[in-house]
Amino acid sequence: MWGQLAIKAIVSGIVIAAASELARRNPGWGGLVASLPLTTLIALLWLWRGNPDPVRAADFMIGTFAYVIAALPSFVIIAMLLRRGFGITPALVAGALAAITGYLLLMWLGRRFGLPV
Repeated sequence: MWGQLAIKAIVSGIVIAAASELARRNPGWGGLVASLPLTTLIALLWLWRGNPDPVRAADFMIGTFAYVIAALPSFVIIAMLLRRGFGITPALVAGALAAITGYLLLMWLGRRFGLPV
């Protein structure tokens, strides 16, 4: 069990490290790697390996899609604040608050419309 957890952490860490190193050289390419559904696909594979249930996997993918949509405004807010001269801390706090707001709205809508969130 601990071995699998360590492998998951290492693989996930490599993806994040690759995106951040690439972004240092070219922010656009780093953003592309960060936006790839690599983390989601890796998580899906770990989920499937532990419990090969198609309905659970499908709900995971729908939930992931919904939460990505809910979080998208936070990226724009962070970028706008940084370009306007705000420091990284206030920009990240504002982005986090926007993401939380989006998540709460999504959870409310999810309960109302039966989404797996």
